[in-house]
Amino acid sequence: MLTDKQKQDLDTQGYVVLERFLSPEMLNEVRGRVEELYTQEGENAGAEFRKEAGARRLANLVDKGEIFEKLAAMPEVLELVGHVLGNDFKLSSFNARSTDPLCLEAQPLHCDAGALPDERGYSVCNTIWLLDEFTAENGATRVIPGSQKWKQLPQQALADPAAKHLEEVLVLGPAGSVVVMNTHAWHGGTANLTNGHRRALHVFYCRTDLPQQQYQKKLLRAETQAHLAPQLRRVLALDDPLNDQLSAAASGASGFLK
Repeated sequence: MLTDKQKQDLDTQGYVVLERFLSPEMLNEVRGRVEELYTQEGENAGAEFRKEAGARRLANLVDKGEIFEKLAAMPEVLELVGHVLGNDFKLSSFNARSTDPLCLEAQPLHCDAGALPDERGYSVCNTIWLLDEFTAENGATRVIPGSQKWKQLPQQALADPAAKHLEEVLVLGPAGSVVVMNTHAWHGGTANLTNGHRRALHVFYCRTDLPQQQYQKKLLRAETQAHLAPQLRRVLALDDPLNDQLSAAASGASGFLK
């Protein structure tokens, strides 16, 4: 059940941290599968969606292991997402991002999908699954608390969205934690000053009236779709005609919205 403190944090700060949400066993399973995929996909890792200098990427993870199917439909996390977006939401994309060792370039502050709240309210919410501890030195996400209410993109308001912001805070936590963030809030990854990778999963949700960033019905193999539980099918919007129209038009033949 959602606590009053969690609701307050989401409403005011724009994010909440579930510390050590994953058991050690599940954390090790996720880490192992992610590293397998980085090895298997090599220099093409993430290429079907987006590659990034200074970071390793993976995309379309629902189709790459049953462990990811479990994470996408965790009831406790979906309840928090629902507090931000209301009852009508779906998975938009499921990616991994691993900041390279000694990557000194930080992400500019941004809002996910370049989205601003509209007359219906908030439309995007991301969940960050910490596969490594997030520290002040290894590239933890920074966020401007409360900026989800400003209805302005950082590139519209700031001379340099990559520069340090006076109101920014670092979202820190031990490995296995999950951050649920209203990503209308200004946020971005920071520099990794350590000799190790800083790994995370990004399970991104949007309102049902928007196209999916990764059109699941197009991308998931038939054998994957065949065994999915009804709840996960709903989260993926696999049987939603409106999602078919929105996402097919937006993503084109590839199934990915760039």
